[in-house]
Order: sequence, then C-alpha cells, then structure tokens
Amino acid sequence: MARTPRLDIGENYYHIINRANARLQIFNSKEDYELFEEVLQDAWDIYQSNILAYCVMPNHFHIVIKTKQDGEMSQLMKWFTQTHASRWHAKNKTHGSGSLYQGRYKSFIIQDDLHLLTVLRYVERNPLTAKLVTNPLDWKYSSVYRRYNGKEEQKKLLSPWVIEEPSDYLDLLTQPMSPKEIEKLEGSEQKSTPYGDEEYVLDTVERYGLLASTRNSGRPKTIL
Repeated sequence: MARTPRLDIGENYYHIINRANARLQIFNSKEDYELFEEVLQDAWDIYQSNILAYCVMPNHFHIVIKTKQDGEMSQLMKWFTQTHASRWHAKNKTHGSGSLYQGRYKSFIIQDDLHLLTVLRYVERNPLTAKLVTNPLDWKYSSVYRRYNGKEEQKKLLSPWVIEEPSDYLDLLTQPMSPKEIEKLEGSEQKSTPYGDEEYVLDTVERYGLLASTRNSGRPKTIL
C-alpha cells in the first residue's frame, strides 16, 4: 500500500502523535515530563505555531496545532523531535543507544468546527482514558492543566480556540467518548484520513491526493 502523502498546508488544524521506539516508556519522572514541555516551549519560541492542545503520556505525546504557512508542521516537528531526543539522551546518559521515537510522527488535518472540539477533547482526556487519573486537572503534563492552573507566562504557549470552549468542559472530559468517535479518530490517526464531515473528507481527499488514507475503508462516512 502506498504511503499517504504528509499533508502540511498552512492555515489548517492538525492532530500530531508520536510514540517512543518500541512503545517503551520514556517519561519516567517529573523531570522527564518537564523536559518535554521545555522543548515544546523552545519550539514555540522559534516557530510561533498556534498550539491549541497537547498531552504527554508515559510513552507518547499528542499535539494539536494550527499552522501559518506550508511546511511549518514538518519544520517544527523535525526540530522538536531531534532536540527533545538529544536532550533526553543527554539527561539520561544514553547517547548511542538508539532512536528515542519509533519513526516519523503521524498527523491528520481537522475540520475547524465541532470536529476540532472532539479532537481537543480526545487529546486532553488521554490520561483519563489510560486510567492514570480520574480528574483531568490531576495530570499536570497537558494543556488542560496549563490552561486552568498554569502561570500567566505558561499560558502564553497556548493559542485561543476557534470554537467556544463549553462551560462544562472539565466535566465533559470526565465522560467517555462514544465507540464511534474513538473508531473514527483512531482511523484518522492510523491512516492520516482527514477528520470532519463527509463533504469535508471527500473534498480534502480529492484536493490533496489523499486517496491512500481512505483505502480499504470504503466511502468516508460522516464523523460525529
């Protein structure tokens, strides 16, 4: 099967995920998580990408961004992953022991309506899905904690959402997502399928030559 082209068109929203090599745990301490956030802050200082959400998990991370120009996401992620890997190895004295990440990051483009809210919720409730916490604010290494409990300087990393945050958003994060939502999100994550309603998916696939992202899945269905 042909590899899906990496879509990196400016003025669009993207979900990004990358996992540790062999899915091993690479975030083992408070210092490991803080190192990730420091490198993310440094990346933002350089590229000024709009970061809407992120979440660092024991063996992977999620980021949701809006890019300003073509190729920005690739440049940002190349700098970020290389810099984070280098600093992680230096901290743990493991230079020469192999790759930190399993390979190239995965990403998919998101329609900027309620589908974007679904992705943001998916990312920010990851610690609850993994049963690491029961309260979203108990996981300190994510945008939801930074947005609600971070210092003013820390909050500058995060960009405003294009959609209104629900007034009961924290309660919403404690509610499980539907099997259909999870299935569609994981499908987009695995195959880089555009995430949105049927018209948006079909238009985006045709416009950017992303047929491989829908192969073996039939006609893209409406995503709730």
